[in-house]
Amino acid sequence: MLVSARSFADYRAMFALTDRDLEQRILDCPAGAASFVAEAGRRGVDAVAVDREYAFHREELGLLVELETRFKRPALVREAADFVWSWYADPDELVCQWIANARLFRADIAARPERYLAGELPELPFADGSFDLVLCSHLLFSYGNRLGEDFLRAGLLELARVARSEVRVFPVTVYDTGERHPGLDRLREDLDGLGIGSRVERVAYEFQPGSDELLVLSCAGYRAPARTAPCGTAAVDPVRWRHRERGA
Repeated sequence: MLVSARSFADYRAMFALTDRDLEQRILDCPAGAASFVAEAGRRGVDAVAVDREYAFHREELGLLVELETRFKRPALVREAADFVWSWYADPDELVCQWIANARLFRADIAARPERYLAGELPELPFADGSFDLVLCSHLLFSYGNRLGEDFLRAGLLELARVARSEVRVFPVTVYDTGERHPGLDRLREDLDGLGIGSRVERVAYEFQPGSDELLVLSCAGYRAPARTAPCGTAAVDPVRWRHRERGA
């Protein structure tokens, strides 16, 4: 699986983020080497990144992604016709942007390490309802044919558990085929039966043809089953959250 380095602007488009959305506490899962949290912090946005790679690489992850992005440039050039070049002008612009994003990530994870926590689906190191809005980019449905439907269901439920308001998952297509994940409707029915409503929205972002749809889960009415083993959030979640300070 490719570790990405997308930007704040990418996230705004992929997840249809409004100014009001950015007033909330946000989780990026999995974040990879994206610069979203770094750029969000500069704007005063309360955002946190979580990724399994932070347990192994942390600061050097940005450098690894930069090297991998340079390595993949020839393939992007060869396969340019397979992608939509409306967001990025051409492969060179994509490579330059991802390298710049990875460098912002490297600087921010070194300066604000408490904003970058190690963890992975389907068990995240956060208490129920720790975030208002949870974003999940290019994992669940993108690799759904490899992860399996049981993992997708568990992953979506875990994202809903830590979200107080919404989960947004982009895209809903499988990377290998470019088609909507075949289990999407079935998963939505399962979630609806548990009190998690959903909708699919088209967004102003498309790189892989047809991958311009976002799944939105409404989590306010969902109450996750009690865990048999506490996740120990106090030890790994050190930032003092604004929504708790104001008694929300």
